[in-house]
Amino acid sequence: MKVGFIGLGNVGSKLSGSLLRNGVDLYVHDLSDELLLEFKTLGAKVANTPKEVMKNCEIVITCLPSPNVSAEVMEGKDGLLGEIKPGKIWMEMSTTDEAEVRRLDVLVRAKGGSSVDCPVSGGCHRADTGNISIFAGCDRTVFDRILPLLKKMGRRILHTGPIGSASILKVLTNYLATANLITCSEALTVAKGAGMDLNIAYEAIRISSGTSFVHETESQVILNGSRDISFTMDLVLKDIGIFQEVANRANVPLEINPMMINIFKDGIEKYGPRELSPNIIRRLEDKTGLDIRAPGFPAEMTDDEPEEIGFEVLPKNMS
Repeated sequence: MKVGFIGLGNVGSKLSGSLLRNGVDLYVHDLSDELLLEFKTLGAKVANTPKEVMKNCEIVITCLPSPNVSAEVMEGKDGLLGEIKPGKIWMEMSTTDEAEVRRLDVLVRAKGGSSVDCPVSGGCHRADTGNISIFAGCDRTVFDRILPLLKKMGRRILHTGPIGSASILKVLTNYLATANLITCSEALTVAKGAGMDLNIAYEAIRISSGTSFVHETESQVILNGSRDISFTMDLVLKDIGIFQEVANRANVPLEINPMMINIFKDGIEKYGPRELSPNIIRRLEDKTGLDIRAPGFPAEMTDDEPEEIGFEVLPKNMS
């Protein structure tokens, strides 16, 4: 089976790398000639356009920075839609709006193809080792067809329901992660301001009810000073903005998310859209004059869980 992958950025390069590492016959496309050359060296075939990728492949994956870019790859000149036929599958692994992925799915189905929204969660370090979690929204028959492929890219695979459901859950989890990043930043800054040793404060949080995935990853690169989690402020703002749109359509009046949107808008105004997202703590460092760093923490996260074939996660209490 020939598989296409479009978008070789921070996450896409790692997911497609897992496919190559596991023997998938892979076609790739990206705007970066440097990345294309790198993947060609690794054994991938290079395509000049998205349309060419779909022409040569049964399944095409997109992993792109925004809904607008995904729409252009699908609908633009030399886009994927020009070669979608019965039996072909488009897998959208970007973090996108569920309304947009459903809109594009209508166009794909009109051509006889199938769509899946299958965003990932767990960080670039886990994408690099094939241990990231993957949500998949699609018909069950399509899910069963792509499951062997998903198992090569991720460890824990969850079928979330119809198309669009995975995208809702993805921005929901990113909303929670963002809230946790902000609160971890505040907690560490208060600890320093109150005279606490930050190494001890980190461990106190880690072994207590206050711990979380975000604390055990992003707090470490905050304390190192690198702040490098391979994610930027503009992407955070995009994700929590999409979450706000989902909430608005569902008529749920949110209180915390609008505050977080304003915090990240302020961070972008001060430090730029491509500033690393954990540097949102700089707003507090600048205001207080405190330096929230401590010795012994890594500059970037690595995944020490051995790579294994993935598996489907079955929700509790479901028949």
